[in-house]
Amino acid sequence: MMSKDFRLELTQRPRRLRRTASLRGMVEETVLRPEDFIAPLFVVDGKAPPDEIKSMPGVFRLNLTDLVRECRALRKAGVPAVALFPKLEPRLKDEEGTEALNEDALVLRAVRAVKKAIPELTILTDVALDPYTTHGHDGVLTAGGDDVDNDRTVGILSQMAVLQARAGVDLVAPSDMMDGRVGAIRRALDAAGYSGTGIMAYSAKFNSGYYGPFRDAVGSAQAAGTRLLSKATYQLNPANRREAISEALLDEAEGADIVMVKPAGMYLDIIRDIREATRKPVAAYQISGEYAQIHAAARLGWLDLARCRHESLLAIKRAGADMILTYFAREMAEALR
Repeated sequence: MMSKDFRLELTQRPRRLRRTASLRGMVEETVLRPEDFIAPLFVVDGKAPPDEIKSMPGVFRLNLTDLVRECRALRKAGVPAVALFPKLEPRLKDEEGTEALNEDALVLRAVRAVKKAIPELTILTDVALDPYTTHGHDGVLTAGGDDVDNDRTVGILSQMAVLQARAGVDLVAPSDMMDGRVGAIRRALDAAGYSGTGIMAYSAKFNSGYYGPFRDAVGSAQAAGTRLLSKATYQLNPANRREAISEALLDEAEGADIVMVKPAGMYLDIIRDIREATRKPVAAYQISGEYAQIHAAARLGWLDLARCRHESLLAIKRAGADMILTYFAREMAEALR
């Protein structure tokens, strides 16, 4: 049996700096702040009360009045930005997503309402057609209906971006993954007099299986008849790292102000790769499936919700993200404060 007096002769003992809470705080390398978060919010028309999304506990579809109220609460908690996503009534959807170009579309009214109430809050809007199409794809389909028509879609997205800029958004966020859309949107914004409107590009958006709850939230799964809709011809192959870096650098060259990785938690290596490849700010989207699985495990008593929530976001920032879109934004900001 080893003696109780046994001692190692060590010069380096890393545990010295873990001995107390104050020492651990002094050497902490990554720190989360409320200013790191962007809150994705879902908006609906009418006056219905907040409607909780079953697959996303604690996340609601909000009417315009409740949306403004939630934005006030987020700003009070220190969250600097929101990303708005509309859920349309089925009657407004069609094959071409024409409602996206309605000058009084729901998302544009939402932008105007939030900007009027909280002008200092940064607003992002999604530039893609999936909330507007009956087939649930991010663009219009080719004549054969078996793929998304890249160039026709980009033309529509450019018009969408101008309408959103006119409504007062700070950043348009093309999430469609069409080739050349960042450059086309930048040219359209500049030509329309919105050179000050920024672009947060979904540069490395992967064809992930974790998007299901989001598709429920905006109704694109219901429109398409399945939450398992494949977008493999335009979203990135989850197996590819080099391609993701290439996409981010293309978006930077075309005029993106911020590049994004989506999803975040399963793609920490991609966040780090892109952080090292560009000097642009890097955003990461902790998506609906990541949020849902943490909640599901916590409800079963398998995980500590608060600890895992914090750790998951810390990992994303540690990987190199400058800002994080997360459904935990408000509760994390309130907890940090």
